[in-house]
Amino acid sequence: MRSAFWFRLAVVAVLAAGIPATAHAAEAGEPCSAPIAAARCVGGQLADGTPYSFAEPVRWNGAVLVDLDFAAGGLPSALTASLVARGYAVGGTTRTVSGWHIARAIDNQAEALGRFETAFGRARYAIAEGRSMGGMVAAGVAQVHPDRFDAAVPMCGGLGGSVGQWNQKLDTVFTLKTLLFRDSALPVTGIPADVPGTQQRWLSAVTSAQATAGGRARIALAAAIGQLPGWGLAADGSPTPVPDARDADAVERGMYLALAGGPLPYLGQAVSSRRAIEQLAGGNPSWNIGIDYVRQLALAAPEQQDAVRRLYARAGLDLRADLGRLAAEPRVPADPAAVRYLERGIVFTGDLRIPVLTVNGTGDQISTVAQQQSYGTLARRAGNASLLRQTYVQTAGHCTFTTGEQQAAIDRVLTRLRTGHWPDTAPPTMNHLAAAVDGVPGRYLPYLLPWFNRMYPAVAGPGS
Repeated sequence: MRSAFWFRLAVVAVLAAGIPATAHAAEAGEPCSAPIAAARCVGGQLADGTPYSFAEPVRWNGAVLVDLDFAAGGLPSALTASLVARGYAVGGTTRTVSGWHIARAIDNQAEALGRFETAFGRARYAIAEGRSMGGMVAAGVAQVHPDRFDAAVPMCGGLGGSVGQWNQKLDTVFTLKTLLFRDSALPVTGIPADVPGTQQRWLSAVTSAQATAGGRARIALAAAIGQLPGWGLAADGSPTPVPDARDADAVERGMYLALAGGPLPYLGQAVSSRRAIEQLAGGNPSWNIGIDYVRQLALAAPEQQDAVRRLYARAGLDLRADLGRLAAEPRVPADPAAVRYLERGIVFTGDLRIPVLTVNGTGDQISTVAQQQSYGTLARRAGNASLLRQTYVQTAGHCTFTTGEQQAAIDRVLTRLRTGHWPDTAPPTMNHLAAAVDGVPGRYLPYLLPWFNRMYPAVAGPGS
């Protein structure tokens, strides 16, 4: 549990920072608006100008959830209503000021917790949670601020860490550029200021390639090397059927949709976020010098390896020759200062001192599920496996969980804190708990993780 010393220190820091007048007005809490009127709300700005807000229910269970993105629209969400109805206080910040300043975002969660406790009193259990970058930040909070938080629930977060996940994205885009668009001006790094135009050029190029047999074969190879899922969302955001692992065309179609389909295509995010990171870091933080793409293909999911080989044969292409082209292509070096920038954000080391339960979709194209292997392996190597539970949901798209699936994970963590022991987190139990929340069948399932190709810090894996 957090010490009284650290709590007093946080309160002093909050008072010394000077809360804006708008926050002073809400310091004792004001009635929240519908749909959670049976709660008090407080809000304001942190020292760096980041907005924060919290809602405390009339019958508070003593637990508060702190989320990177709550103040950007979390109050009216179905999950917030469900949590507040069960007695949780909920709140957090936004990423509008911190962006890819991950270390600042992590520290902001601790500062926001201090604001909550100044307004409503000491929380018995402080839980960091969030989705996407918020999931990464929640895992960062567990590593950096175990003195202020009691547990974390990172959902759909990039738990390979910033360096690892952006190296993984480089592999995918480098393969596409080398094998399909080598003579084009499509950028791999050094993303220009016209981000929307660059995104559209990349998406249009891959869409055109998808119309040819050779293009589909090479798209499958790039996606397999980058460990993308073989399952994606349709243009309207609806899930497509789970592909039959024996159907090479369906698996490739899913890989293409992960790359260039749905409302949040991998390539779109790979362009926009890389531009933001390069601007903040002052250069390119990713590299592929010394990377063996033959090995990475060999570690891809079996159905993806099978699809690549069958599609290459059908297109009359030589897979070995294309892998040779990748090996011979001049590699991308990183700017050391830019790498250090991402390292200062967070490098996951497995140093856990509070319980962490992770949730990831098996078809997540942004926070790919293989990254969970990296996080779990590092925790085990550090001797902290007993503090970690990792769970998986069969869903396509980024952070596409139901309210019940998220509530079930949070409730399991609260039980862990109350009892000192992990409750059952097996899929049947998680699905029963999820369905009890909103009547929607849960989709938790057993899942065998692939080895994350770009672990950072590097750990010897299969085939090394």
